[in-house]
Amino acid sequence: MLTLRCPYCGVLADETELEPGGEAHVRRKASDCGDGEFEAYLFLRENPRGVHFERWRHVNGCGKWFHAARDTVTLEVFGTYPAQTEGPPGEIMETIGARRPGWRWREFS
Repeated sequence: MLTLRCPYCGVLADETELEPGGEAHVRRKASDCGDGEFEAYLFLRENPRGVHFERWRHVNGCGKWFHAARDTVTLEVFGTYPAQTEGPPGEIMETIGARRPGWRWREFS
């Protein structure tokens, strides 16, 4: 079972207490973007095998949204952090780099 620590209230919650919110760090498109760009923003998401950054909500707890870095194959969690960040914190990136040599960050668009 997947368990994540809420960075706000500190509770170690299993997936039954959480609600998934899709890919993290997706930037909203400007209102003047074309139809193709807006369609991609709404519907096209990464679904990698391996390291992935996701949004989660602590539904049965504080109710706040947060981000989690985890491996989609092994369910290994590299860390969680507040949703109000533009990218993963350095310590989480270092943890991923140490556990997954050769893995590279993909800038979100």
